[in-house]
Amino acid sequence: MSRGRSAGYDDQRGMILASAAHLFAKHGYTAASMNQVAEACGLSKATLYHYYKDKYALLLSIAENHVSRLDAIVAAVLAKKQTPERQMRALIRSIVEEYADAQDAHRVLTEDVKFLGPEDRERVLGKEREVVKGFAKVVGELRPDMKKAALSKPLTMLLFGMINWMFTWMKPEGELDYESMAPIVADLFLGGLPGINVPTASPVATE
Repeated sequence: MSRGRSAGYDDQRGMILASAAHLFAKHGYTAASMNQVAEACGLSKATLYHYYKDKYALLLSIAENHVSRLDAIVAAVLAKKQTPERQMRALIRSIVEEYADAQDAHRVLTEDVKFLGPEDRERVLGKEREVVKGFAKVVGELRPDMKKAALSKPLTMLLFGMINWMFTWMKPEGELDYESMAPIVADLFLGGLPGINVPTASPVATE
C-alpha cells in the first residue's frame, strides 16, 4: 500500500510555489536557481525535490495554477444571471482583486511563459484565451455592433492592457490599492465604451 500524503503537503507545495514565483518575478526564471528556491523556503534541496522535480516543474505549476484561477473566476461570474454591465463590473473587480494577491505569479505568467515547452505553453495560453473569450462575450453583449465588427476581442485586449500592467506601478504602500482601483477601471472602460465608433474599414465577424 502506498503511503498517503501528510496533512500539510498541499500547504507546503503552495508555500514553495509562492517563494519560487517571488524569485522568478524578481530575478527572472533563467537567473533563479533551485538552490535559491530552497533557501527562500527554508528547506533542504532534497526536501524541495520531493515536491518539485526541477525548476521547470515550478514554472509550469505557477503558470497553470494562476491562469486556472483566472479561468475559474470568469466562469463563476458568467454563470450568474446578471446584466452585462453588472457582469463586466464583477469580472473586472474579481480579476483585479485576484491580481492583488498574485502579483508575482502574474508577472511570471506574463514574462516567463515563453520558457515552457510547446505543449505546456499551448495549454496555458489556451486557458488565457478562455479568459479573454469570457470578457469578449460580455463586451459583445454591451455593444452588439462591436461583436458584428469583430471588435469585441480587441476591446477586451485594451481593457487587459489597463489591468495586466497595474502591478508595474501600483505600490503596496501607496494611497491606492487594488480594491479601490477596480471600480475606477470599470468606470473608465464602461464609460468610454458607448462613445466608440465602429471604424468603416472594420471586418465583419463571421461567427
